[in-house]
Amino acid sequence: QVQLVESGGGSVQAGGSLRLSCAASGRTFSISAMGWFRQAPGKEREFVAVINWSGGRTSYADSVKGRFTISRDNAKNTVYLQMSNLKPEDTAVYYCAAESPFYDGNWPPRATADFGSWGQGTQVTVSS
Repeated sequence: QVQLVESGGGSVQAGGSLRLSCAASGRTFSISAMGWFRQAPGKEREFVAVINWSGGRTSYADSVKGRFTISRDNAKNTVYLQMSNLKPEDTAVYYCAAESPFYDGNWPPRATADFGSWGQGTQVTVSS
């Protein structure tokens, strides 16, 4: 089992930046990829970005490409999401997730079902 704890959320004005962090503990040796998702009120949880834990390959949702950057620090078992040029539509609860050890699909995993461990979420609010 992998435990995930997010931090770094908050409130910013449009055009601002935030960096989210997600610290993993437990069976971290089993992690092959980690991702970020978000869920706005009344909407389904949606994919934001994912990073391969060993090689560092990344994939992004079209809505955040060029504005968000996912990175990881293997020594700290931590994944980051640097968010720049934030827009009001980025307002959501952001969740980090670890790829399920049973996922055997192609890269990149992007569905919520592809991930087996989730953090508690951190709120990001962008005002216009």
